[in-house]
Amino acid sequence: MIKNNLNIAVFAGGCFWCTEAVFQRLEGVYRVISGYTGGSIKNPAYREITTGRTGHAEAIMIEYDSETINYNELLEIFFATHDPTTLNRQGADRGTQYRSAIFYNNENQKELAHSMIEKLNVEGVFDNPIVTEVTALGPFYNAEDYHQDYYNQNSKQGYCQFVINPKLSKLQHTFKSKLKKEI
Repeated sequence: MIKNNLNIAVFAGGCFWCTEAVFQRLEGVYRVISGYTGGSIKNPAYREITTGRTGHAEAIMIEYDSETINYNELLEIFFATHDPTTLNRQGADRGTQYRSAIFYNNENQKELAHSMIEKLNVEGVFDNPIVTEVTALGPFYNAEDYHQDYYNQNSKQGYCQFVINPKLSKLQHTFKSKLKKEI
């Protein structure tokens, strides 16, 4: 049952297969869509995104119930499950399409994102300063069907085993109380 408190959050934290898998597991998250945003090309295809010349990032759109999980909690999980200190890169994935970004859709999200970044920098949570882009959400284009629900359908694939599984282990350890009972 979808409640009236449904909100949208859009994050980019490297490969969208990783971020999708993380946020799908959270209580209060109803749907996670992999897609592209932040660039200038209309209706981009994955083959265009991989060139790094579209300006788009691989991103996820999260539909969530704010009474169960709030935006600040989503931000905490976002920052804990990727490296926000590397510019245009996550692990071996390199290019502007893999940048760390928060695409806000209202002023409250913008303020919360900036406040979280400042707090994490002041507390020295990371060895280097956070380079996460905070920008207004423009058009969001759904990725091709084969990118949707990728980890859940391909968990035995090498990339999933070596890149996504460690993120899910960290999520399980650090945010156990926020996880769904079953996925």
